[in-house]
Amino acid sequence: MRLRRDPSPQPSPTRGEGEEKALSPCGRGLGEGSRRAFLLLASLLVLTAASPAGHRVPLAATPISRMDLKWWRARHEAVLERIRRGKVDLIWLGDSITQDWERKGPQDWADFQPIWNRFYGDRNAVNMGFKGDTTASLLWRIRNGEVDGIAPKAAVILIGANNLGHLHWSAEDTVSGIEAIVAELRRRLPQTRLLLISVLPSDRSAWTSETTVAINRMLAARFDHADDVSFVDVTSVFMKDGRLDRSLFFDPLLKPPDPPLHPTAQGQEKLAAAIEPTLARLMGDRNHAAPR
Repeated sequence: MRLRRDPSPQPSPTRGEGEEKALSPCGRGLGEGSRRAFLLLASLLVLTAASPAGHRVPLAATPISRMDLKWWRARHEAVLERIRRGKVDLIWLGDSITQDWERKGPQDWADFQPIWNRFYGDRNAVNMGFKGDTTASLLWRIRNGEVDGIAPKAAVILIGANNLGHLHWSAEDTVSGIEAIVAELRRRLPQTRLLLISVLPSDRSAWTSETTVAINRMLAARFDHADDVSFVDVTSVFMKDGRLDRSLFFDPLLKPPDPPLHPTAQGQEKLAAAIEPTLARLMGDRNHAAPR
């Protein structure tokens, strides 16, 4: 998912060389060499990723590294360093929507930190959101150390939006990727309770909107009554009068504007409040959305 500069005359934080391109949906802005390598890898995996029984394993459920990106590698290493320090009771796994919890303004719509601190500041929480990640790259991170040596009480999973970007992975493939993530977490974190959030609605294209609805319908059918996963569909949080509430997304505020995809801090607060009763139950602590 792409994050461009803020719609403000104040300077944006400095990014490493090539990072701005790396933030575009599913690697769309990568250099030509990286793009060719990615497409070659994709082609090879399509041809070879099958079980002996002939069952096709989609790319969405195949671990794919992004370690060739300097900023991504550095963030992965930072996560590994954080979990080595211990005291991890909650993890958030996802893409840029999750990473946005680290934004600090200066605009009101970009000031996520007070909301993070309100809901998660006393929960030993670790943000494992990486801009641009698909289900495939999140699966790679889980298999390559990001949940090793920890036993959090709960894990929040919000992933899938980038599957519907440049790659146009299908609803079926995206659900397969999410199922693979859940299965891997169940195997590696058997005592951790999982909270799976629906793919957020956006306004990128008719196909994307239709596919998002299909994904969430399939996730509900798969996980609504699961014993080991709590599924929360937050679609209604971002809708108003049957349509997407564009005021809850900051992409239209960017210069140049983008289609609504990333919630504002206020939208993210609504999301946090919507999942909080379930999360508090899984964590075994108080409801942080309730008045104290």
